[in-house]
Amino acid sequence: MEGTEEKRFRKNDEGFRCAACGREVPPLGYSSRNHCPFCLSSLHLDVLPGDRRADCGGLMEAVKTEPDPKRGFVITHVCRRCGAVRRCKAAKDDDRDLLIRLTAGTR
Repeated sequence: MEGTEEKRFRKNDEGFRCAACGREVPPLGYSSRNHCPFCLSSLHLDVLPGDRRADCGGLMEAVKTEPDPKRGFVITHVCRRCGAVRRCKAAKDDDRDLLIRLTAGTR
């Protein structure tokens, strides 16, 4: 496959207004902004990280987090529209109290 292999990650660091909590979310600055740092919600926009090729567009709810010694917290999102499950690394500016509560199984 000469030059046709698709990248697994595309940087797409844009700010947005959160569809769940309504807060204005700035660009992350060092990687792609994937979710709201205030409520951890996201939108189902990507097939591969950053590609914006998903047709769904549903609200992705953060349902749990897991601590990872190398990556920090890993957030599991579930799409309210289609049920897709996605995992992503927490950002440095994410609400730490909320990350911890989701790790403990409480919201």
